[in-house]
Amino acid sequence: MWYQNAVIYQIYPLGLCGAPLQNDGVQAHRLRRLLDWVEPIKELGATCVLFNPLFESDAHGYDTRDFNKVDVRLGTGEDLKAVCEALHAAGLKVMLDGVFNHVGRGFWAFRDVQEKKWDSPYKDWFHLSFDGNTNYNDGFWYESWEGCNELVKLNLHNTAVREHLFDAIAGWVRDYDIDGLRLDVAYCLDQDFLAALRNFTNQLKPDFVLVGETLHGDYNRWMNDNACHSVTNYECYKGLYSSFNTGNMHEIAYSLNRQFGAEPWCLYTGKQLLSFVDNHDVTRIASILQDKQQLKPIYGLLFGMPGTPAVYYGSEWGLTGEKKDGDPALRPAIETPEHNDLTDWITALAGARAASPALCTGSYRNILVQPKQLIFERRQGQDRVLVAINADSSPYHADFNAEAGCAVDLITGKPHDFGGGSDLPPYSCAFWKTE
Repeated sequence: MWYQNAVIYQIYPLGLCGAPLQNDGVQAHRLRRLLDWVEPIKELGATCVLFNPLFESDAHGYDTRDFNKVDVRLGTGEDLKAVCEALHAAGLKVMLDGVFNHVGRGFWAFRDVQEKKWDSPYKDWFHLSFDGNTNYNDGFWYESWEGCNELVKLNLHNTAVREHLFDAIAGWVRDYDIDGLRLDVAYCLDQDFLAALRNFTNQLKPDFVLVGETLHGDYNRWMNDNACHSVTNYECYKGLYSSFNTGNMHEIAYSLNRQFGAEPWCLYTGKQLLSFVDNHDVTRIASILQDKQQLKPIYGLLFGMPGTPAVYYGSEWGLTGEKKDGDPALRPAIETPEHNDLTDWITALAGARAASPALCTGSYRNILVQPKQLIFERRQGQDRVLVAINADSSPYHADFNAEAGCAVDLITGKPHDFGGGSDLPPYSCAFWKTE
């Protein structure tokens, strides 16, 4: 499946394109700004673009009004089609954000219930009761997402609701030729709905990928043959930045082995999770790292660890933004992409990963774990790569059994001799492909 070898580039379109925070009903063709991003995304080494919500919504995109209409603040279906065609022409896959757990209060079927109450043919599309009320005083109570009454929970057991959602997905494939979906709050979705969705998309398009948003718990609940192909790896997201900030590589090494190691108790060995150091919901990595010089090695670890790596727009040149300042701070408008040495570094990492089956889908084994250094093995058949991280400001001399005499660094192309030990420069990462 293409997803295993992919590098994901994530865009929050309403933010990047500078749309108003609330839907003002004024159509503007902001989405076409993304046409200028196609070539830089490809040059970065990304192979797939993940778009957060694009369809008509009340405000932030996760409060959908219409699954079949591009948000007027972004443009039209023709604008989205032009962007998707340009991405596909550049050899890039396209994934959209599937927000199926809930809708906005402006969703057309919910508006019908507001107007007609119990006479609405759509009242069973939601979990509601006419014996209660909410802070909006609609004259009925309804279940929402985690108590946020702006987000009305859909009744995914309702056959008509499923048909409506599946028809929308079929339309997205027909009109925009999309290659997969990120499932918003997949941890809230009913297991039988996920099974039906997986069966539907399997028949809709070969290699169509479902990636579920999950936070905690056993990811195998949502990642299996009857659910998502992959899920977001929030466990290792925390471990990544925390290991650098606390000088404790034992944390991320433990998590990676717990998830992907060879022992029978390891949780996700052989499975492909979505890895990231930041996204549209969390503080940017350039803001959360206490030592900014660790940006290069943390991205090295991201691209070297098991999983499919994702890069969030702007972070490839070190854009900052903190969650405490609100979502808009994490989702800024940007006219054109920037470029610096961090961008070049990530490009080199993406190229190295693409050249190595071991880095894409190989096994995981810890070789050396120190407070600020980590060396682990990735292996796929005859392809064997040692990922070496030094998060310290000082060089480090590593003595370990490399089980090989020489190697070549897939990032730089330089040869490496393991004789006498290996010197790791400050704030460095190497992908040593062994002989």
